[in-house]
Amino acid sequence: MPDSLFTPFTLRDTEFRNRVMLSPMCQYSADDGFANDWHRVHLGSRAAGGAGVVMTEATAVEPRGRITPNCLGIWSDEHAEAIEPIVDFVKSQGATAGIQLAHAGRKASHRPPAEGGDPIPEDRERGWETVSATDAPYPDPDADDGELASTRRLDGEGIDEVIDAFAAAAERSREIGFEVAEVHAAHGYLLHQFLSPVTNDRDDEYGGSYENRTRLLREVVEAVREVWPDDEPVFVRISATDWLPDRDSWDVDDSVRLAPLLAEAGADLIDVSGGGIHPDQRLPGAGPGYQVPYAEAIREGTDVPVAAVGGITEPTHADALVRNGRADLVALGREMLRHPYWPLEAAHELGADVEWPVQYRRGRFD
Repeated sequence: MPDSLFTPFTLRDTEFRNRVMLSPMCQYSADDGFANDWHRVHLGSRAAGGAGVVMTEATAVEPRGRITPNCLGIWSDEHAEAIEPIVDFVKSQGATAGIQLAHAGRKASHRPPAEGGDPIPEDRERGWETVSATDAPYPDPDADDGELASTRRLDGEGIDEVIDAFAAAAERSREIGFEVAEVHAAHGYLLHQFLSPVTNDRDDEYGGSYENRTRLLREVVEAVREVWPDDEPVFVRISATDWLPDRDSWDVDDSVRLAPLLAEAGADLIDVSGGGIHPDQRLPGAGPGYQVPYAEAIREGTDVPVAAVGGITEPTHADALVRNGRADLVALGREMLRHPYWPLEAAHELGADVEWPVQYRRGRFD
């Protein structure tokens, strides 16, 4: 029998109860980076709702790495202490607790989407200087009066500080019980800014050649793997393509080539998404599973396990992705915002016998 959506999945010595992952989704609800009751309910509901892996939103490894002033962070022990009870609850419900470690780079210092999403220049209230592979700010079409958040090109010392910040954040995450660390290298954020020739205009050891442009991500993964428990997995989320076919950019072939390098650096699974590097990107039609072919290409080309994302809503579709060997995990984002208990309902539709929270068993399907 082939594996199915509700077949347990093991990486290293960590077993996920099923193949459903809550995709990282920014909540823009933190105060100075601290987790609060919103995060407890958001993540806890999806754990009680049957997800195999519950992944936090992008969690900044340093203050300047936040996308907005309201993004989650883990740059201090106090931030770790704030999220620790949430980790405990997620695990108590049988889910595997994961944290996405992130740095927004030049896409930092923006207002939350509900406030317009425009950049906040450094000299404005709640704004700060951003950093990147380049000194060119993100060309944000939502900029108020054309004012962008200033960007400074990272020098060697600054790059070392970023690597150290990821490692320190991973250590804090490990100490409070997270079981998966995911390095965020997608969606046009800092590590993606080093990968893509669209944004990496350097001529040092971190720019120019493919080897040099991938160096920072590989070093970050190595640093996280070094402090992460040997029996627990490290994920990496990438944008498989920049969706910029008419210019020199990052594409699926680059991602297939990258996957074994990340595995060598210590990654156990590639979480495959797309886009985000530049507002001129040309998205494909966003139908069900529109990004699955990217994950499939990496899995077929490298044998590295992958998570697939992108418009996946139907249980039969998600199940088929696993049964047909197209993905090892299926990450749901917007669908899990709409339906926190999607895994329990999906199990019923697919005829899988799964454990329900004892408090909710009166509502279990016959």
